[in-house]
Amino acid sequence: MKIRESGMPEENYWKSFFDVPEILHAMEINESVEHLAEFGCGYGTFTIPAAKVIGGLLFAFDLEEEMTKLVETRGKESGLENLAVITRDFVDTGTGLPKKSVEYLMLFNIMHHSDPERIYKEAFRILKPGGKIGIIHWRSDIDTPRGPDLSIRPKPEDLLKQFDPEKFEVFKKPFNLGDFHFGLILRKKMI
Repeated sequence: MKIRESGMPEENYWKSFFDVPEILHAMEINESVEHLAEFGCGYGTFTIPAAKVIGGLLFAFDLEEEMTKLVETRGKESGLENLAVITRDFVDTGTGLPKKSVEYLMLFNIMHHSDPERIYKEAFRILKPGGKIGIIHWRSDIDTPRGPDLSIRPKPEDLLKQFDPEKFEVFKKPFNLGDFHFGLILRKKMI
């Protein structure tokens, strides 16, 4: 199921909105992460840099074959051997990853999806107990030069109500990331 349109701009313009090293650091994506999945890799803005810093494999998913081919090519050009790029509808059909197989899941700029519960369901299935979900999204309290329509942007308080508190807990409360985004980190409970 395609995520509601957010108007992906030209790539260099898109990249100008992010300080990727700062975001990866703030979101606790580092060498301690052995297995990471990314839902909606897009241009690979975070994919390639994350694959370079984690200690293991990164599984990048996107519905758009054009995007996955681009990211796969960039991974090869960067000499990455720890990157698997998969064209798949991870919302409708799941990821195909084994249960409890990843320590970290990146949900960057996709939580304006019309059915976030399905994303959390697959997140719960693939995350190891204690695994983290890093979420970043466009702020809705200010004007931003891009991003989905304000009417479908989740506010931090909306995201805190979307997940099942029996399955996930807040690990890092919502915080501002740069000028236009916010982030938060959830953790899968040890159940």
